[in-house]
Amino acid sequence: MEEIVSVEYRVSRDPDHDQLHSHHAYEIYMFHRGRCRYLINNEIYELMSGDILLMDGMALHKPNIPKDSEYVRSHLHFSPEIIQDMLKSVNATDLLNVFQSFHHYLIRTKSNSRLLDVENIFKKMSEINNATDISRVEKEWEVKFLMGQLLVTINYLLKDVTSKVAEKSKGKTCHAERIVSYIQKNHHENLTINKIANTLNLNKSYVSHVFKDMTGFTVMEYVMACRIKKAKYLLETEQHQTIKHIAQQCGFENPTHFSRYFKEKESISPKDYRNQRLQFYRRD
Repeated sequence: MEEIVSVEYRVSRDPDHDQLHSHHAYEIYMFHRGRCRYLINNEIYELMSGDILLMDGMALHKPNIPKDSEYVRSHLHFSPEIIQDMLKSVNATDLLNVFQSFHHYLIRTKSNSRLLDVENIFKKMSEINNATDISRVEKEWEVKFLMGQLLVTINYLLKDVTSKVAEKSKGKTCHAERIVSYIQKNHHENLTINKIANTLNLNKSYVSHVFKDMTGFTVMEYVMACRIKKAKYLLETEQHQTIKHIAQQCGFENPTHFSRYFKEKESISPKDYRNQRLQFYRRD
């Protein structure tokens, strides 16, 4: 039976995604303990116990966990459509505004009682999703009510938040964020580490080292991830553009290389990905 939402409570296994990724679902993520630097879009967060990340899913993101470190977290993926009707019925659609306005947001608070409320809701949702003695309809009732409760609790946390971690980044974090931002704006160009280093007035070796240290992957891996994300967007939204044109727009000089690399990373060809996404929109 297909789950209404995807929820996991206090998981400690290695992450399913060891590469940068994006998705269409909204995500609520809670960090419990361990060590993790979380890259989202062009920001790098050094997570602390109790931190909550809200993401619209479309920004590239990836946890970077030091080898042999503990990494315990809970997370929920959901489509806003499954709860919008319920929120409308109680005039509460504003509870989704943080996802739509900020795309990603870090909540760091000292409100231990509300953090405990969030954790308990994660636990209850996980139990319901895994239950075998209740019907799908009953699961849907309970999950939707708990999601509403979770969004209300997060709304209160947003009011008490003591830090959005808006303080200026320093040192290696600042340099890594500058590199990320530059790549995001220029990934369609013929980028090299030399070009990035020269533009940002940084040493070439330092660029490679600091980026790998802070994000967990190489500069060129990130360049390619940005190109694939852009390609997925264009394949879905620019229906009349050829695969070759989209490849060139994303920084791939050779469309054959683009198609091969896309299939290697996404396990589907660009053409089939486009057809799959367009079929999704045509469903009755």
